[in-house]
Amino acid sequence: MSLTDSLPDAEAQCRQLAELIRPKLAKNPALVGIYSGGAWVAERLRCLLGLSEDIGLIDVSFYRDDFAEKGLHPQCKPTLIPFDVEGRHIILVDDVLYTGRTTRAAINELFDYGRPAAIELAVLADRGERELPVAPSYEAWTLQLDAGQRLALDRNDHGQLAWRLENA
Repeated sequence: MSLTDSLPDAEAQCRQLAELIRPKLAKNPALVGIYSGGAWVAERLRCLLGLSEDIGLIDVSFYRDDFAEKGLHPQCKPTLIPFDVEGRHIILVDDVLYTGRTTRAAINELFDYGRPAAIELAVLADRGERELPVAPSYEAWTLQLDAGQRLALDRNDHGQLAWRLENA
């Protein structure tokens, strides 16, 4: 994919992801979004699925395996889990799945709050190139990027989500 290719509608992808998750609602899943793009997607999914429970928000900064190299992200946010994780079916939500390291960090942090019955992963985009054995349970888009490209999710002042492709 080059920078000149058009990117899909992230809002439409959220609706697609919600429909993939909808059959799991009988298990009363809790949504946990990974800051920042995953948190935006989780909030959108909560609305689309008509869930009344607040979503969880997780910042994996302290759980990353490269923390010693990169240090603390300047925009570190508090992790907020407003429900009991113990025995709960959790759907971990992120915008882009890449190496799997962020997902691993989020799972490690979730276990600090209790032992969930199950954790599934929902992502808007899976760009492959995994470094860890992590796979999404639900995904709206699979893509490959050229070397040096990065996919980022943005949210405008009205809360609308849109993709941005940039050179890394």
